[in-house]
Amino acid sequence: MSARQDILDAIRARRRGELRRPQTYRPPSPASDPLSLFVDKARAADTEVRILESEKDIPAAVAELLRARNQAARVHLPPLSDLRAVDWRLEVEAAPPGPDDAAVTRAPLAIAETGTLVQPSGDASPASWHFRPGLEIAILHARDIVAHLEDALARLGRLPGTVNLITGPSRTGDIEQTLELGAHGPKALAVIVVRD
Repeated sequence: MSARQDILDAIRARRRGELRRPQTYRPPSPASDPLSLFVDKARAADTEVRILESEKDIPAAVAELLRARNQAARVHLPPLSDLRAVDWRLEVEAAPPGPDDAAVTRAPLAIAETGTLVQPSGDASPASWHFRPGLEIAILHARDIVAHLEDALARLGRLPGTVNLITGPSRTGDIEQTLELGAHGPKALAVIVVRD
């Protein structure tokens, strides 16, 4: 018998049985109306939120967002996004957006508790599209707003390579404690929530 085996045997002899899995803590649902809570939390994080009744109203809402910011009537869409099939009545670019551009993405999930968009990476939603544009406009369906992060992770199932959790425009305060927008991503974030 070796010293190694003696140590392992001593450890096994002192085991007290199987460890029980801790009970999962689930906070109470933050609101009976996830849409209202999401809107309140997102706006508190400097996100502009617009609510539409139908997807057919998206192009006009995007055009209005661009006009209100005095931006060119041009949007950047990920090359494999289903949003490319929309009649935008705007100039559409497939090239990655730059810091002065507007990008339109689809948000498959959002978290009401924090006003956060959940953006898993994939062919139709490259991670870089959430960091490069000056303005990100995310399209979200109201039915895809969940109460908590745990709910979002459960809905995602198998995780992709990257999941970006986006709460408001990019910001940092690490330079002389001065808040700077757009340091690591969009200077502005707008969410168009579709009720249908």
